[in-house]
Amino acid sequence: MTCTRCFQKIAPSTLEKSCKGEWLNPLFKIGHKRKLEPDDMYSVLPEDRSQHLGEELQGYWDQEVKRAQKDAQEPSLMKAVIKCYWKSYLIWGMFTFLEVKDFHTVHCFLVYVSLPQNTCSIVLCSKMTWYHLRNLDLCLPLSFQALRLSSSAMGKTTTGQIVNLLSNDVNRFDQVTMFLHYLWVGPLQAVAVTALLWMEIGISCLAGMAVLIILLLLQSCFGKLFSSLRSKTAVLTDDRIRTMNEAITGIRTIKMNVWEKSFIGLITRLRRKEISKILKSSYLKGMNLASFFAVSKSIILVTFISNELLDNLITGSQVFMVVMLFEALRFSSTLYFPMAIEKVSEAIISIQRIKNFLSLDEMSQCYAQLPPDGEIIVDVQDLTGFWEKASETPTLQGLSFTVRPGELLAVVGPVGAGKSSLLSAVLGELPLSQGKVSVHGRIAYVSQQPWVFSGTVRSNILFGKKYEKERYEEVIKACALEEDLRLLREGDLTEIGDRGIPLSEGQKARVSLARAVYQDADIYLLDDPLSTVDAGVSRHLFQQCVCQALKEKITILVTHQLQYLKDASQILILKDCRYFFHFDKGNKQSEPSPVPGTSTVISESLGRPLQSPRPLLKGAAQEEQDTENIQVTLPLEGHLEGKVDSKTYANYFTAGAHWSVIIFLILVNIAAQVRKGIYLDLWLTLSTILFGIIRSLLIFYVLANSAQTLHNKMLESILRTPVLFFNRNPIGRILNRFSKDIGHMDDLLPQTFQDFIQMFLLVIGVVGVMVASIPWIAILVIPLGIIFFVLRWYFLRASRDVKRLESTTRSPVFSHLASSLRGLGTIRAYKAEHKFQKLFDAHQDLHSEAWFLLLMTSRWLAVYLDVICAIFVTVVAFGALILTDALNPEEVGLVLSLTITLMGMFQWCVRQSAEAENMMISVERGIEYTDLEKEAPWEYEHRPPPSWPLDGRISIDNLKFRYSLDGPLVLKNLDTFIGSREKHGIVGRTGAGKSSLIAALFRLSEPEGDIKIDGILTTSIGLHDLRKKMSVAPQEPVLFTGTMRNNLDPLNEHTNEELWNALEEVQLKDTIKNLPGKMNTELAEYGLNLSVGQRQLVCLARAILKKNQILIIDKATSNVDPRTDELIQTKIRERFAHCTVLTIAHSLSSVINCQGIMVLDSGRLKETGQPNDLLQNRNSLCYKMMQQLGKDEVAVLPEREKQDREFLKFVSGLFDKISIWDLIKSTLWPK
Repeated sequence: MTCTRCFQKIAPSTLEKSCKGEWLNPLFKIGHKRKLEPDDMYSVLPEDRSQHLGEELQGYWDQEVKRAQKDAQEPSLMKAVIKCYWKSYLIWGMFTFLEVKDFHTVHCFLVYVSLPQNTCSIVLCSKMTWYHLRNLDLCLPLSFQALRLSSSAMGKTTTGQIVNLLSNDVNRFDQVTMFLHYLWVGPLQAVAVTALLWMEIGISCLAGMAVLIILLLLQSCFGKLFSSLRSKTAVLTDDRIRTMNEAITGIRTIKMNVWEKSFIGLITRLRRKEISKILKSSYLKGMNLASFFAVSKSIILVTFISNELLDNLITGSQVFMVVMLFEALRFSSTLYFPMAIEKVSEAIISIQRIKNFLSLDEMSQCYAQLPPDGEIIVDVQDLTGFWEKASETPTLQGLSFTVRPGELLAVVGPVGAGKSSLLSAVLGELPLSQGKVSVHGRIAYVSQQPWVFSGTVRSNILFGKKYEKERYEEVIKACALEEDLRLLREGDLTEIGDRGIPLSEGQKARVSLARAVYQDADIYLLDDPLSTVDAGVSRHLFQQCVCQALKEKITILVTHQLQYLKDASQILILKDCRYFFHFDKGNKQSEPSPVPGTSTVISESLGRPLQSPRPLLKGAAQEEQDTENIQVTLPLEGHLEGKVDSKTYANYFTAGAHWSVIIFLILVNIAAQVRKGIYLDLWLTLSTILFGIIRSLLIFYVLANSAQTLHNKMLESILRTPVLFFNRNPIGRILNRFSKDIGHMDDLLPQTFQDFIQMFLLVIGVVGVMVASIPWIAILVIPLGIIFFVLRWYFLRASRDVKRLESTTRSPVFSHLASSLRGLGTIRAYKAEHKFQKLFDAHQDLHSEAWFLLLMTSRWLAVYLDVICAIFVTVVAFGALILTDALNPEEVGLVLSLTITLMGMFQWCVRQSAEAENMMISVERGIEYTDLEKEAPWEYEHRPPPSWPLDGRISIDNLKFRYSLDGPLVLKNLDTFIGSREKHGIVGRTGAGKSSLIAALFRLSEPEGDIKIDGILTTSIGLHDLRKKMSVAPQEPVLFTGTMRNNLDPLNEHTNEELWNALEEVQLKDTIKNLPGKMNTELAEYGLNLSVGQRQLVCLARAILKKNQILIIDKATSNVDPRTDELIQTKIRERFAHCTVLTIAHSLSSVINCQGIMVLDSGRLKETGQPNDLLQNRNSLCYKMMQQLGKDEVAVLPEREKQDREFLKFVSGLFDKISIWDLIKSTLWPK
């Protein structure tokens, strides 16, 4: 690091030196020379680290929860916060009181010779409160709770809500701690000032104080309005960020289905509702700020009118004293008190929202943990469980089985049978209503939808384990990753992006499997990892990984690959979550007669069949000795340098109003200021108040509109950018700009601008009056202005960079949180919550370094400005004494009062101008997102005819495709032709480029070469005109929060009858009819209340509804059982007989009766032709792929028609209980 780490404990002897901020001087010197980097920031103190602060508050919250449970009450987060921080907060509150008391009272009397020293000491000590009062850290309890949420609780919250809590709600505590003490300091000071005024002018002072009391009461009433508006705004912000998160996550689906305009409209409507609430709240803030500038004049006017009506004489010195005492109240009672009301009202709502999140159900282990020295076993007895407590239908019912080391339990069943829920029960995720699950041993888990995090391939596999080369290479070989790693530029050190880019789904699945195998656990829960890979890799994984590497482990394998059942020790068949059949193949004579809905006693199962000898994976180390930190890579985003461009200011202001409105606003400001020069004119005072209110409301209106306009431009720009942008930018980086930066534009920036504009005009007015009264003061004022300007320039050189670093270091916090929530099941299965919490703490501490520096640099400027102002006041005061013979008392009194007023205003004006520029960094970051690289236009002027394409002919000539300009070619010189209404299958090894061919057809990145559909070049028409004419069912299902109907038909183009027909064609009609709300059933985030297979079928139904001439099925039934898959394939052949259909599949049985098959390998088209021709050619790649299936499959596949009937009969019997045992015996164990 360039700077010495200076966040160290402060010894009493160095307190004042530390208060002055001298330890920040090296940082400012560096900032003056060059752009600041993250390494230039100072480390936070150990007691200020996220872990320490969070654990302290978490401890008090846990105590509060226990107390509330004991007393049968709701826990109060407010009580926990007060118990945690009240001592230190009270101590620093006393400094606030002393600051207000001495800062004004000493100045009023001007009697101490040591005025500069006293003033500076008070200022220096008071500035430390700004740092110490903002140490409240609620981020860790939020992230800790997120890692413990139960599955049912996950359905009650969303990633968007959690991000909003972290970005905006937690920030309310930073704001409230600065002003909270003024709730008692303000009224207390008002009482003291009233007493002093009584001694000076008697009872007439009560008239002025009555005006102040009425104002305080009115502002207290505003508090309820602030609470109500904040509550409504927060809910709308949750919805907007949630929808934005879903749009970013499902961007490929949105683009391929041409839903950009729909999502822009949806998010814009949410934003419009949100900004309407924000605008109302802003108007109230504007009224408060207007009162700050108008009330002091009103109070003085009323006081002197009352004094005149009572015929009381008043001297010049008394006028001076009255004005100074009322000015002493100006900040604490008319600015800070209403701000305290506002911040407290909003913080109460935020506390309630955070408390509601912390009170969500947490996951508790449902199984009984056996003693450590006991036998390794998974024993399930009479298991019945519900995902939702209110549900009448159990998720699983009456299941019993026992698995011991060396046994493989294969779990099969149709879509939605409860297979994944069974694994969740073993993991302790599924709440049990009856029965017992006993698990002894360390668990490794592979989820159905593979999860990877940002980092290298190696770090994803190691997952906190130490690297052992020999063992690692064996895992890579067993999981068939050798060839894939060779194709990556940097092998296993290749960086994986936020969404697993550049890995395919099959590669991500094998990385997840390798992670599990490398853990050397005792129990392996594999949720259908074979469905995302091709047949050859699937056989390799089963034989080399499941049957060899894990042969002495307990393995529970959920699968739809029925050809592997003959190698299983036990087979568990589920249907409707409660009908199940358990087979012990070691005793062929026993024929279980299963009874629906009842528990079956499990017979003793034998070990696995003898396999070819192969040594176990070596190097299995002890769990406690071979662990290390998980290496997650979340690089910081780049940022601009230098001052905020004037063009940014112009774009910001003109986004909210026309130039004519801006000019009118300037004129209103000038008019309001001109009328403030006269105190004792009733009509001028009233007009001042009126102009002040109009000015405040108009500023907030213009800037709120600017924030809305800028948000909408950002949104449209984001959805117009290519998919590559989302692959390169983590989701937290994008959400950061739409949550925190937009939040600054909504909340803080308008208030800061309003404050600066009013202060600037006020300073100009005060200086003008002072110079007009005593011209020689200009000799002091001009150098003072130059010093302030230079100090501001010097400060901003470093402060801008600190603000930019604060903005960029916030993004990894959101990215890490979003990634952790997606992989929550995997993290908990590996007991890695603590490691991921430490990672969150590290990201939070990095942000805290920038955040604390931003606070302290602001205090540095405040200290030096206050000291300079104190010196200026002293010089003016002594100058007035020296020139007392040349000046009359009235002029001296006026100048001294204005000088003291100027001391606060001038430095506050400079600080607010600097703060406004720092806040403009958020605008700068927002405008940066309005000028992103755009994909091709959505529509051209010359559009294809509405009936295009009539035939669905696809011609591909010399196609080359890459996802980025500097990226490798993923498709190389492809040439093929697909005739009108033909059905073609596309097969190949995982990572061969099958899905990339679909990306090229949809122009997710611009292809090189020619793709023509019915003779029209796809690059010659608009993206929407191209994409809306093709239907696609993707491998990775994407569903959105909302009703089932909205997910099937987001554009509301179809009737209910059409929707039900589509569901019937994908075998989901009965399932949806059995849901409580049927078509209006609300889906959880990402559709988590449906199985992965059911989600795939919903996406397939969505594609069928579009009724396009070209249908593309990209492994859309990979997580579906064979029977359902076969029925769907039959329906598609019937329904789309007159359409062109491209089917990408791993299962050759899904494409065997297509009219043509294309075989891809390493991005090249190796061969194409009719299935029978390719299968009969022993030299063809297709034939070799068939060979990898096994001899029996190869023998029957050429006779597809006969095999179809036998296969369908077998699967039908398997799941409809027709001669089940005979069918399985005859099929799996042929003579």
